[in-house]
Amino acid sequence: MAASLDEIPIFALEHKWNSDIETSSQNDEVDEIPKINHQQLQNTRDLSIGSCVKVLVDNDSHYGVIRWIGTIDRLNPNKLTAAIELDNIHPLATDGTYQNVRYFQCSPRKAWFTDLKDCHEYDMAASNCYYNQQDLNDFESIPSSIITGTVPPICVNGDLEKMCGKYRGIQGHHNSCYLDSTLFSMFAFTCAFDELLFRPPNDKDCPEYEEVQRILREEIVNPLRKDLFVRSDRVMKLRTLLEKSSSISGLTTEEKDPEEFLTSLVAQTLKAEPFLKLSSGQDAYHYQLFVDKDEKLVLPSVQQLLEQSFLQSNIKLKTAPSCLILQMPRFGKTFKMYPKIQPTLLLDITDIVEDAPRWCTVCGKLAHFECKDCYGQCGEGLESIAFCKPCLKKAHSHELRTNHEPKALTIAPAAYEATNNYSSVPRRYLELLAVVCIETSHYVSFVKCGSGFEAPWCFFDSMADRKGEQNGYNIPEMVPCPDFPYWMSEEGAKYLRSVSDDRVLPEHAKRLLCDAYMCMYQTPDLMVHK
Repeated sequence: MAASLDEIPIFALEHKWNSDIETSSQNDEVDEIPKINHQQLQNTRDLSIGSCVKVLVDNDSHYGVIRWIGTIDRLNPNKLTAAIELDNIHPLATDGTYQNVRYFQCSPRKAWFTDLKDCHEYDMAASNCYYNQQDLNDFESIPSSIITGTVPPICVNGDLEKMCGKYRGIQGHHNSCYLDSTLFSMFAFTCAFDELLFRPPNDKDCPEYEEVQRILREEIVNPLRKDLFVRSDRVMKLRTLLEKSSSISGLTTEEKDPEEFLTSLVAQTLKAEPFLKLSSGQDAYHYQLFVDKDEKLVLPSVQQLLEQSFLQSNIKLKTAPSCLILQMPRFGKTFKMYPKIQPTLLLDITDIVEDAPRWCTVCGKLAHFECKDCYGQCGEGLESIAFCKPCLKKAHSHELRTNHEPKALTIAPAAYEATNNYSSVPRRYLELLAVVCIETSHYVSFVKCGSGFEAPWCFFDSMADRKGEQNGYNIPEMVPCPDFPYWMSEEGAKYLRSVSDDRVLPEHAKRLLCDAYMCMYQTPDLMVHK
Protein backbone atom coordinates (compact mmCIF):
# COMPACT_ATOMS: atom_id res chain seq x y z
CA MET A 1 0.00 0.00 0.00
CA ALA A 2 1.29 3.48 -0.86
CA ALA A 3 2.31 5.71 2.03
CA SER A 4 0.01 8.50 3.13
CA LEU A 5 1.17 12.08 2.80
CA ASP A 6 1.61 12.27 6.57
CA GLU A 7 4.13 9.43 6.38
CA ILE A 8 6.17 10.77 3.48
CA PRO A 9 9.50 12.14 4.74
CA ILE A 10 10.11 14.74 2.12
CA PHE A 11 11.11 18.36 2.28
CA ALA A 12 8.18 19.07 -0.02
CA LEU A 13 5.84 18.85 2.96
CA GLU A 14 8.17 21.03 5.01
CA HIS A 15 7.86 23.72 2.33
CA LYS A 16 4.29 22.86 1.31
CA TRP A 17 5.27 21.57 -2.11
CA ASN A 18 3.21 18.96 -3.97
CA SER A 19 4.97 15.61 -4.03
CA ASP A 20 3.35 13.92 -7.03
CA ILE A 21 3.59 10.59 -5.22
CA GLU A 22 1.31 8.00 -6.75
CA THR A 23 0.96 4.24 -6.78
CA SER A 24 2.69 2.76 -9.79
CA SER A 25 0.35 1.29 -12.36
CA GLN A 26 2.89 -1.44 -12.97
CA ASN A 27 3.39 -2.45 -9.31
CA ASP A 28 0.57 -3.91 -7.28
CA GLU A 29 2.40 -3.31 -4.00
CA VAL A 30 4.97 -0.80 -2.84
CA ASP A 31 6.62 -0.41 0.54
CA GLU A 32 6.22 2.53 2.86
CA ILE A 33 8.73 5.31 2.31
CA PRO A 34 11.01 5.39 5.40
CA LYS A 35 10.83 8.37 7.68
CA ILE A 36 13.52 11.00 8.02
CA ASN A 37 14.96 12.76 11.04
CA HIS A 38 14.51 16.48 10.48
CA GLN A 39 17.83 17.15 12.18
CA GLN A 40 19.34 15.93 8.92
CA LEU A 41 18.16 19.07 7.14
CA GLN A 42 21.43 20.77 8.02
CA ASN A 43 23.28 18.31 5.76
CA THR A 44 21.45 19.24 2.57
CA ARG A 45 23.77 22.12 1.62
CA ASP A 46 20.71 24.27 0.80
CA LEU A 47 19.50 21.72 -1.75
CA SER A 48 15.76 21.06 -1.55
CA ILE A 49 12.78 19.91 -3.56
CA GLY A 50 12.86 21.84 -6.84
CA SER A 51 16.62 22.47 -6.84
CA CYS A 52 18.22 22.21 -10.28
CA VAL A 53 21.23 19.92 -10.06
CA LYS A 54 23.99 18.29 -12.11
CA VAL A 55 24.88 14.65 -11.39
CA LEU A 56 27.18 12.01 -12.86
CA VAL A 57 25.37 9.07 -14.44
CA ASP A 58 27.76 6.44 -15.81
CA ASN A 59 30.53 9.07 -15.73
CA ASP A 60 28.48 11.43 -17.91
CA SER A 61 27.03 14.72 -16.67
CA HIS A 62 23.25 14.81 -16.54
CA TYR A 63 20.90 17.59 -15.45
CA GLY A 64 17.60 17.49 -13.65
CA VAL A 65 15.39 18.64 -10.79
CA ILE A 66 15.27 17.14 -7.27
CA ARG A 67 11.81 15.67 -6.62
CA TRP A 68 12.44 13.91 -3.27
CA ILE A 69 15.08 13.87 -0.54
CA GLY A 70 15.20 11.32 2.25
CA THR A 71 16.71 8.17 3.76
CA ILE A 72 16.59 5.02 1.64
CA ASP A 73 19.32 2.96 3.34
CA ARG A 74 17.77 1.83 6.65
CA LEU A 75 21.20 0.65 7.83
CA ASN A 76 22.64 4.13 7.34
CA PRO A 77 20.05 6.66 8.55
CA ASN A 78 22.44 9.59 8.14
CA LYS A 79 22.87 9.04 4.43
CA LEU A 80 20.57 11.26 2.38
CA THR A 81 19.42 10.21 -1.08
CA ALA A 82 18.04 12.51 -3.75
CA ALA A 83 15.46 11.36 -6.28
CA ILE A 84 16.07 13.37 -9.47
CA GLU A 85 13.88 13.78 -12.53
CA LEU A 86 16.39 13.90 -15.39
CA ASP A 87 15.93 16.17 -18.38
CA ASN A 88 16.73 13.27 -20.74
CA ILE A 89 15.97 9.57 -20.52
CA HIS A 90 18.56 7.02 -19.37
CA PRO A 91 18.22 3.26 -19.89
CA LEU A 92 18.89 2.52 -16.20
CA ALA A 93 16.54 5.19 -14.84
CA THR A 94 13.02 4.48 -13.57
CA ASP A 95 9.62 6.19 -13.50
CA GLY A 96 10.06 7.35 -9.91
CA THR A 97 10.35 4.01 -8.10
CA TYR A 98 13.37 2.52 -6.38
CA GLN A 99 13.48 -1.06 -5.05
CA ASN A 100 9.70 -1.37 -5.30
CA VAL A 101 9.05 1.92 -3.49
CA ARG A 102 7.51 4.90 -5.28
CA TYR A 103 9.03 8.24 -4.32
CA PHE A 104 7.50 10.40 -7.08
CA GLN A 105 5.86 10.04 -10.49
CA CYS A 106 7.54 10.85 -13.81
CA SER A 107 7.99 9.48 -17.32
CA PRO A 108 9.72 6.10 -17.68
CA ARG A 109 13.56 6.10 -17.63
CA LYS A 110 13.87 9.63 -16.23
CA ALA A 111 14.13 9.08 -12.45
CA TRP A 112 17.62 8.71 -10.99
CA PHE A 113 18.49 8.06 -7.34
CA THR A 114 21.88 9.12 -5.96
CA ASP A 115 23.64 10.41 -2.84
CA LEU A 116 22.63 13.96 -2.12
CA LYS A 117 26.30 14.87 -1.63
CA ASP A 118 26.91 13.96 -5.30
CA CYS A 119 24.38 16.56 -6.48
CA HIS A 120 25.69 19.96 -7.50
CA GLU A 121 23.32 22.90 -7.76
CA TYR A 122 23.42 24.90 -10.97
CA ASP A 123 21.51 27.73 -12.64
CA MET A 124 19.19 25.99 -15.05
CA ALA A 125 18.44 29.25 -16.81
CA ALA A 126 22.12 29.88 -17.57
CA SER A 127 23.06 26.28 -18.31
CA ASN A 128 24.21 25.35 -21.80
CA CYS A 129 22.77 21.85 -21.44
CA TYR A 130 19.47 22.88 -22.99
CA TYR A 131 20.97 24.06 -26.25
CA ASN A 132 23.07 22.47 -28.93
CA GLN A 133 26.49 24.10 -28.81
CA GLN A 134 26.46 24.79 -32.55
CA ASP A 135 23.25 26.79 -32.12
CA LEU A 136 24.16 28.36 -28.79
CA ASN A 137 26.12 31.25 -30.25
CA ASP A 138 23.15 32.21 -32.42
CA PHE A 139 20.83 31.94 -29.42
CA GLU A 140 22.98 34.04 -27.11
CA SER A 141 23.45 36.69 -29.80
CA ILE A 142 19.75 37.55 -29.51
CA PRO A 143 19.61 40.55 -27.16
CA SER A 144 17.48 40.25 -24.03
CA SER A 145 18.35 43.19 -21.82
CA ILE A 146 17.84 43.79 -18.13
CA ILE A 147 15.97 47.09 -17.90
CA THR A 148 15.42 48.86 -14.58
CA GLY A 149 12.81 51.47 -13.72
CA THR A 150 9.35 51.77 -15.20
CA VAL A 151 8.52 51.06 -18.84
CA PRO A 152 4.96 51.78 -20.07
CA PRO A 153 3.02 49.23 -22.15
CA ILE A 154 3.78 48.95 -25.86
CA CYS A 155 2.21 51.73 -27.90
CA VAL A 156 1.24 50.86 -31.47
CA ASN A 157 1.90 53.85 -33.68
CA GLY A 158 0.76 53.21 -37.21
CA ASP A 159 1.18 49.83 -38.82
CA LEU A 160 1.08 46.86 -36.43
CA GLU A 161 2.72 44.66 -39.06
CA LYS A 162 5.99 46.55 -38.60
CA MET A 163 6.08 45.42 -34.97
CA CYS A 164 5.20 41.80 -35.71
CA GLY A 165 7.29 38.94 -36.96
CA LYS A 166 9.63 36.29 -35.57
CA TYR A 167 11.70 36.82 -32.41
CA ARG A 168 8.83 38.92 -31.04
CA GLY A 169 7.38 38.34 -27.59
CA ILE A 170 8.50 35.79 -24.99
CA GLN A 171 10.60 32.86 -26.14
CA GLY A 172 9.20 29.48 -25.16
CA HIS A 173 11.25 26.65 -23.72
CA HIS A 174 10.68 23.35 -21.92
CA ASN A 175 6.85 23.35 -21.60
CA SER A 176 6.68 27.08 -20.82
CA CYS A 177 3.85 28.06 -23.19
CA TYR A 178 1.29 28.25 -20.34
CA LEU A 179 3.42 30.94 -18.72
CA ASP A 180 4.57 32.73 -21.90
CA SER A 181 1.08 33.30 -23.26
CA THR A 182 -0.24 34.43 -19.86
CA LEU A 183 2.56 36.93 -19.19
CA PHE A 184 2.38 38.33 -22.72
CA SER A 185 -1.38 38.84 -22.32
CA MET A 186 -1.05 40.50 -18.91
CA PHE A 187 1.79 42.92 -19.60
CA ALA A 188 2.63 43.58 -23.25
CA PHE A 189 -0.04 46.16 -24.13
CA THR A 190 -1.79 46.93 -20.83
CA CYS A 191 -0.95 48.20 -17.35
CA ALA A 192 -3.94 46.41 -15.78
CA PHE A 193 -1.65 44.16 -13.74
CA ASP A 194 1.25 46.54 -13.11
CA GLU A 195 0.59 46.70 -9.37
CA LEU A 196 2.26 43.30 -9.22
CA LEU A 197 5.53 44.89 -10.32
CA PHE A 198 5.86 47.59 -7.68
CA ARG A 199 4.37 46.58 -4.31
CA PRO A 200 7.03 47.07 -1.60
CA PRO A 201 7.91 43.93 0.39
CA ASN A 202 6.61 43.36 3.92
CA ASP A 203 7.29 40.98 6.79
CA LYS A 204 4.77 38.43 5.51
CA ASP A 205 6.46 37.99 2.13
CA CYS A 206 8.50 34.91 1.30
CA PRO A 207 12.31 35.16 0.99
CA GLU A 208 12.08 35.00 -2.80
CA TYR A 209 9.58 37.88 -3.07
CA GLU A 210 11.92 40.72 -4.05
CA GLU A 211 13.91 38.64 -6.52
CA VAL A 212 10.76 37.25 -8.17
CA GLN A 213 9.36 40.75 -8.50
CA ARG A 214 12.65 42.13 -9.83
CA ILE A 215 13.03 39.40 -12.45
CA LEU A 216 9.42 39.81 -13.52
CA ARG A 217 9.79 43.58 -13.83
CA GLU A 218 13.36 44.06 -15.06
CA GLU A 219 14.09 40.89 -17.03
CA ILE A 220 10.66 40.09 -18.50
CA VAL A 221 8.08 42.91 -18.53
CA ASN A 222 10.38 45.90 -19.16
CA PRO A 223 12.37 44.19 -21.97
CA LEU A 224 9.13 42.91 -23.50
CA ARG A 225 7.72 46.43 -23.61
CA LYS A 226 10.91 48.14 -24.77
CA ASP A 227 12.55 45.57 -27.05
CA LEU A 228 9.55 43.34 -27.84
CA PHE A 229 11.59 40.24 -26.99
CA VAL A 230 12.39 38.20 -23.87
CA ARG A 231 14.80 35.28 -24.08
CA SER A 232 13.79 32.00 -22.44
CA ASP A 233 16.69 31.96 -19.97
CA ARG A 234 15.19 35.08 -18.35
CA VAL A 235 11.88 33.29 -17.95
CA MET A 236 13.55 30.17 -16.58
CA LYS A 237 14.92 32.24 -13.71
CA LEU A 238 11.36 33.16 -12.78
CA ARG A 239 10.15 29.58 -13.11
CA THR A 240 12.98 28.28 -10.93
CA LEU A 241 12.23 30.76 -8.15
CA LEU A 242 8.48 30.08 -8.30
CA GLU A 243 9.22 26.37 -7.95
CA LYS A 244 10.82 27.19 -4.60
CA SER A 245 8.44 29.87 -3.34
CA SER A 246 5.04 28.28 -4.04
CA SER A 247 3.21 25.00 -3.57
CA ILE A 248 2.94 24.39 -7.32
CA SER A 249 5.51 21.78 -8.31
CA GLY A 250 6.88 21.07 -11.78
CA LEU A 251 6.92 24.71 -12.94
CA THR A 252 10.35 24.31 -14.53
CA THR A 253 9.68 21.06 -16.36
CA GLU A 254 6.04 20.03 -16.66
CA GLU A 255 3.02 21.11 -18.67
CA LYS A 256 0.89 23.41 -16.51
CA ASP A 257 -2.25 25.50 -16.91
CA PRO A 258 -2.41 29.33 -16.69
CA GLU A 259 -4.43 29.25 -13.47
CA GLU A 260 -1.69 27.19 -11.78
CA PHE A 261 0.86 29.80 -12.81
CA LEU A 262 -1.39 32.61 -11.55
CA THR A 263 -1.76 30.81 -8.22
CA SER A 264 1.99 30.41 -7.93
CA LEU A 265 2.98 33.93 -8.99
CA VAL A 266 0.12 36.22 -8.00
CA ALA A 267 -1.51 34.49 -5.04
CA GLN A 268 1.29 32.63 -3.24
CA THR A 269 4.52 34.47 -4.09
CA LEU A 270 3.57 38.10 -4.77
CA LYS A 271 0.53 37.87 -2.47
CA ALA A 272 -1.38 40.50 -4.43
CA GLU A 273 -4.79 41.76 -3.41
CA PRO A 274 -7.42 39.46 -4.97
CA PHE A 275 -8.79 40.87 -8.21
CA LEU A 276 -12.34 39.82 -7.33
CA LYS A 277 -14.42 40.14 -4.17
CA LEU A 278 -17.62 38.11 -4.26
CA SER A 279 -20.85 38.53 -2.34
CA SER A 280 -20.32 35.03 -0.93
CA GLY A 281 -17.44 36.43 1.10
CA GLN A 282 -14.83 34.73 -1.07
CA ASP A 283 -11.94 36.45 -2.86
CA ALA A 284 -10.45 35.27 -6.12
CA TYR A 285 -7.82 36.03 -8.75
CA HIS A 286 -9.79 34.45 -11.57
CA TYR A 287 -13.31 33.15 -11.98
CA GLN A 288 -14.22 29.75 -13.43
CA LEU A 289 -17.47 29.86 -15.41
CA PHE A 290 -19.65 27.03 -14.10
CA VAL A 291 -22.90 26.66 -16.02
CA ASP A 292 -25.48 24.04 -16.91
CA LYS A 293 -25.24 23.36 -20.61
CA ASP A 294 -27.99 24.98 -22.66
CA GLU A 295 -28.61 22.78 -25.69
CA LYS A 296 -30.28 25.69 -27.48
CA LEU A 297 -27.06 27.70 -27.47
CA VAL A 298 -25.16 27.01 -30.69
CA LEU A 299 -22.62 29.77 -30.14
CA PRO A 300 -22.67 31.06 -26.56
CA SER A 301 -20.98 34.37 -25.86
CA VAL A 302 -18.85 35.07 -22.80
CA GLN A 303 -21.53 37.61 -21.79
CA GLN A 304 -24.19 34.89 -21.73
CA LEU A 305 -21.98 32.42 -19.87
CA LEU A 306 -20.93 35.00 -17.29
CA GLU A 307 -24.53 35.97 -16.49
CA GLN A 308 -25.68 32.36 -16.35
CA SER A 309 -22.82 31.41 -14.07
CA PHE A 310 -23.49 34.22 -11.59
CA LEU A 311 -27.24 33.55 -11.70
CA GLN A 312 -26.92 29.81 -11.12
CA SER A 313 -24.29 30.29 -8.40
CA ASN A 314 -26.44 32.98 -6.73
CA ILE A 315 -23.49 35.35 -6.27
CA LYS A 316 -22.51 38.86 -7.31
CA LEU A 317 -19.41 41.00 -7.35
CA LYS A 318 -19.01 43.14 -4.24
CA THR A 319 -17.43 45.89 -6.34
CA ALA A 320 -16.66 46.42 -10.01
CA PRO A 321 -13.13 45.07 -10.63
CA SER A 322 -10.42 46.87 -12.59
CA CYS A 323 -9.53 43.56 -14.24
CA LEU A 324 -11.34 40.25 -14.63
CA ILE A 325 -9.91 36.87 -15.65
CA LEU A 326 -12.53 34.37 -16.75
CA GLN A 327 -11.86 30.68 -17.28
CA MET A 328 -14.14 29.09 -19.85
CA PRO A 329 -16.46 26.17 -18.97
CA ARG A 330 -13.96 23.49 -19.88
CA PHE A 331 -11.46 21.33 -18.07
CA GLY A 332 -7.97 21.40 -19.54
CA LYS A 333 -7.51 20.03 -23.02
CA THR A 334 -9.92 17.11 -22.65
CA PHE A 335 -13.42 18.47 -21.98
CA LYS A 336 -15.21 21.44 -23.55
CA MET A 337 -18.83 22.19 -22.66
CA TYR A 338 -19.35 24.04 -25.95
CA PRO A 339 -17.48 23.40 -29.22
CA LYS A 340 -17.28 27.15 -29.88
CA ILE A 341 -17.47 30.21 -27.61
CA GLN A 342 -17.54 33.80 -28.84
CA PRO A 343 -15.53 36.16 -26.60
CA THR A 344 -17.42 39.38 -25.79
CA LEU A 345 -15.51 42.53 -26.74
CA LEU A 346 -17.31 44.80 -24.26
CA LEU A 347 -18.53 42.88 -21.22
CA ASP A 348 -21.52 44.40 -19.40
CA ILE A 349 -21.13 43.69 -15.67
CA THR A 350 -23.85 46.10 -14.46
CA ASP A 351 -26.24 43.37 -13.39
CA ILE A 352 -23.70 41.25 -11.51
CA VAL A 353 -22.34 44.04 -9.28
CA GLU A 354 -23.93 44.11 -5.84
CA ASP A 355 -25.75 47.37 -5.00
CA ALA A 356 -25.16 48.80 -8.49
CA PRO A 357 -28.09 50.93 -9.74
CA ARG A 358 -30.17 49.15 -12.38
CA TRP A 359 -33.16 50.07 -14.42
CA CYS A 360 -36.53 48.42 -14.94
CA THR A 361 -36.63 46.13 -17.96
CA VAL A 362 -40.22 47.29 -18.74
CA CYS A 363 -40.34 51.07 -18.28
CA GLY A 364 -36.67 52.07 -17.94
CA LYS A 365 -37.02 53.69 -14.53
CA LEU A 366 -34.86 52.84 -11.55
CA ALA A 367 -35.36 49.19 -10.57
CA HIS A 368 -35.98 48.17 -6.96
CA PHE A 369 -36.58 44.44 -7.40
CA GLU A 370 -34.96 41.47 -9.05
CA CYS A 371 -36.76 38.25 -9.96
CA LYS A 372 -34.44 35.43 -10.95
CA ASP A 373 -37.40 33.23 -11.81
CA CYS A 374 -38.14 35.60 -14.70
CA TYR A 375 -34.80 34.87 -16.38
CA GLY A 376 -35.46 34.16 -20.04
CA GLN A 377 -39.17 35.04 -19.81
CA CYS A 378 -39.25 38.82 -20.14
CA GLY A 379 -36.23 39.28 -22.38
CA GLU A 380 -32.60 38.26 -22.61
CA GLY A 381 -29.85 38.56 -20.03
CA LEU A 382 -29.85 39.61 -16.40
CA GLU A 383 -31.10 43.10 -17.22
CA SER A 384 -34.47 41.47 -18.05
CA ILE A 385 -35.05 40.40 -14.43
CA ALA A 386 -34.94 43.90 -12.87
CA PHE A 387 -38.24 45.72 -12.21
CA CYS A 388 -39.57 48.83 -10.60
CA LYS A 389 -42.40 48.22 -8.13
CA PRO A 390 -45.36 48.95 -10.49
CA CYS A 391 -43.91 46.87 -13.34
CA LEU A 392 -43.02 44.04 -10.97
CA LYS A 393 -46.64 43.85 -9.84
CA LYS A 394 -47.93 43.99 -13.40
CA ALA A 395 -45.51 41.36 -14.73
CA HIS A 396 -46.31 38.99 -11.88
CA SER A 397 -50.04 39.27 -12.27
CA HIS A 398 -49.64 36.63 -14.98
CA GLU A 399 -50.74 33.26 -13.63
CA LEU A 400 -47.49 31.62 -14.71
CA ARG A 401 -45.49 34.02 -12.50
CA THR A 402 -47.58 34.12 -9.35
CA ASN A 403 -45.25 31.62 -7.65
CA HIS A 404 -42.09 33.66 -8.38
CA GLU A 405 -40.06 34.98 -5.47
CA PRO A 406 -38.67 38.43 -6.36
CA LYS A 407 -36.22 40.11 -3.97
CA ALA A 408 -35.65 43.75 -3.18
CA LEU A 409 -32.50 45.41 -4.51
CA THR A 410 -30.26 47.63 -2.41
CA ILE A 411 -29.13 50.60 -4.47
CA ALA A 412 -26.02 52.72 -4.02
CA PRO A 413 -25.60 55.60 -4.22
CA ALA A 414 -28.91 56.83 -2.87
CA ALA A 415 -28.85 59.77 -5.27
CA TYR A 416 -30.20 57.49 -7.98
CA GLU A 417 -33.39 57.00 -5.99
CA ALA A 418 -34.77 60.24 -7.34
CA THR A 419 -33.99 59.58 -11.00
CA ASN A 420 -36.61 58.66 -13.54
CA ASN A 421 -34.31 58.95 -16.53
CA TYR A 422 -33.16 55.78 -18.31
CA SER A 423 -29.90 57.35 -19.49
CA SER A 424 -28.91 58.62 -16.04
CA VAL A 425 -28.27 55.11 -14.71
CA PRO A 426 -24.77 54.20 -15.88
CA ARG A 427 -23.83 50.82 -17.29
CA ARG A 428 -20.53 49.27 -16.22
CA TYR A 429 -18.33 47.64 -18.83
CA LEU A 430 -15.02 45.80 -19.10
CA GLU A 431 -13.13 45.57 -22.37
CA LEU A 432 -11.54 42.38 -23.66
CA LEU A 433 -7.75 42.61 -23.60
CA ALA A 434 -6.67 39.02 -24.32
CA VAL A 435 -7.83 35.48 -25.02
CA VAL A 436 -5.53 32.62 -24.01
CA CYS A 437 -6.22 29.47 -26.03
CA ILE A 438 -5.12 25.84 -25.86
CA GLU A 439 -4.92 23.32 -28.69
CA THR A 440 -3.88 19.84 -27.58
CA SER A 441 -1.14 20.75 -25.06
CA HIS A 442 0.00 24.10 -26.44
CA TYR A 443 -1.08 27.55 -25.24
CA VAL A 444 -1.16 30.65 -27.44
CA SER A 445 -2.88 34.01 -27.07
CA PHE A 446 -4.77 36.72 -28.96
CA VAL A 447 -3.95 40.13 -27.49
CA LYS A 448 -5.39 43.59 -28.00
CA CYS A 449 -2.59 45.96 -29.00
CA GLY A 450 -3.74 49.06 -27.16
CA SER A 451 -6.98 50.41 -25.72
CA GLY A 452 -10.21 51.48 -27.36
CA PHE A 453 -12.54 49.96 -29.91
CA GLU A 454 -10.23 50.63 -32.86
CA ALA A 455 -7.11 49.01 -31.36
CA PRO A 456 -5.72 46.17 -33.53
CA TRP A 457 -5.23 42.58 -32.40
CA CYS A 458 -2.29 40.22 -32.70
CA PHE A 459 -1.72 36.48 -32.31
CA PHE A 460 1.23 35.35 -30.16
CA ASP A 461 2.92 31.97 -30.12
CA SER A 462 6.06 31.53 -27.99
CA MET A 463 7.01 28.39 -29.93
CA ALA A 464 5.90 29.29 -33.45
CA ASP A 465 9.12 28.03 -35.04
CA ARG A 466 12.27 26.21 -33.99
CA LYS A 467 15.97 26.20 -34.84
CA GLY A 468 17.77 22.92 -34.37
CA GLU A 469 16.32 19.57 -33.39
CA GLN A 470 16.02 18.16 -29.86
CA ASN A 471 18.71 20.45 -28.48
CA GLY A 472 17.73 23.51 -30.49
CA TYR A 473 15.64 26.48 -29.37
CA ASN A 474 12.18 27.91 -30.06
CA ILE A 475 11.41 31.09 -31.97
CA PRO A 476 8.45 33.21 -30.75
CA GLU A 477 6.30 35.13 -33.19
CA MET A 478 3.66 37.86 -33.28
CA VAL A 479 1.20 37.95 -36.19
CA PRO A 480 -1.41 40.66 -36.92
CA CYS A 481 -5.08 39.55 -36.73
CA PRO A 482 -7.07 42.06 -38.78
CA ASP A 483 -10.11 39.73 -38.91
CA PHE A 484 -10.48 39.54 -35.13
CA PRO A 485 -13.28 42.18 -34.90
CA TYR A 486 -15.28 40.36 -37.58
CA TRP A 487 -15.36 37.10 -35.64
CA MET A 488 -16.57 39.02 -32.57
CA SER A 489 -19.36 40.82 -34.48
CA GLU A 490 -23.01 39.86 -34.99
CA GLU A 491 -22.29 39.27 -38.66
CA GLY A 492 -19.46 36.92 -37.74
CA ALA A 493 -21.65 35.15 -35.17
CA LYS A 494 -24.36 34.62 -37.79
CA TYR A 495 -21.86 32.93 -40.08
CA LEU A 496 -20.41 30.84 -37.25
CA ARG A 497 -23.84 29.50 -36.31
CA SER A 498 -24.27 28.27 -39.88
CA VAL A 499 -20.96 26.36 -39.89
CA SER A 500 -21.51 22.66 -39.23
CA ASP A 501 -17.86 21.63 -39.52
CA ASP A 502 -15.42 23.81 -37.57
CA ARG A 503 -12.53 22.47 -39.63
CA VAL A 504 -13.51 24.80 -42.49
CA LEU A 505 -12.83 27.87 -40.35
CA PRO A 506 -9.64 29.88 -40.96
CA GLU A 507 -6.80 28.84 -38.65
CA HIS A 508 -6.90 31.85 -36.33
CA ALA A 509 -10.70 31.87 -36.15
CA LYS A 510 -10.74 28.19 -35.23
CA ARG A 511 -8.13 28.62 -32.50
CA LEU A 512 -9.87 31.68 -31.10
CA LEU A 513 -13.42 30.30 -31.04
CA CYS A 514 -12.87 26.57 -30.54
CA ASP A 515 -9.83 26.66 -28.25
CA ALA A 516 -10.57 29.64 -25.96
CA TYR A 517 -9.40 28.79 -22.45
CA MET A 518 -9.21 32.08 -20.56
CA CYS A 519 -10.46 35.61 -21.31
CA MET A 520 -8.89 38.68 -19.67
CA TYR A 521 -10.77 41.97 -19.23
CA GLN A 522 -9.92 45.45 -17.97
CA THR A 523 -11.82 48.68 -17.33
CA PRO A 524 -11.98 50.74 -20.55
CA ASP A 525 -10.54 53.83 -18.87
CA LEU A 526 -7.47 52.03 -17.52
CA MET A 527 -5.07 54.24 -19.45
CA VAL A 528 -2.93 55.70 -16.66
CA HIS A 529 -0.01 53.68 -15.32
CA LYS A 530 -0.78 52.62 -11.76
